[in-house]
Amino acid sequence: MRPGSLTRQYKDPQHQAGAYWQVSYTRRMKSRTEYVRRDWVKEIRRQTVTHKRFKRLVDQWIDLGIEHSRLTMQIAEPRASR
Repeated sequence: MRPGSLTRQYKDPQHQAGAYWQVSYTRRMKSRTEYVRRDWVKEIRRQTVTHKRFKRLVDQWIDLGIEHSRLTMQIAEPRASR
């Protein structure tokens, strides 16, 4: 699992010549770019997709935690004012 985006770059973009792969990501407020060998592209793609799924699930979990907290406070309010 790793953050980032895997992209295909070209040494000569106009003619799409000299293709190579790179992964770009930001970690601890530092942007990084690393070259990826062709035989590692499939694995790096799998790792970045897994990381994106993990991040979506964590965001959902946080949203549900906030919702749970709000609902818990709403239910407790009428009891507190008795």
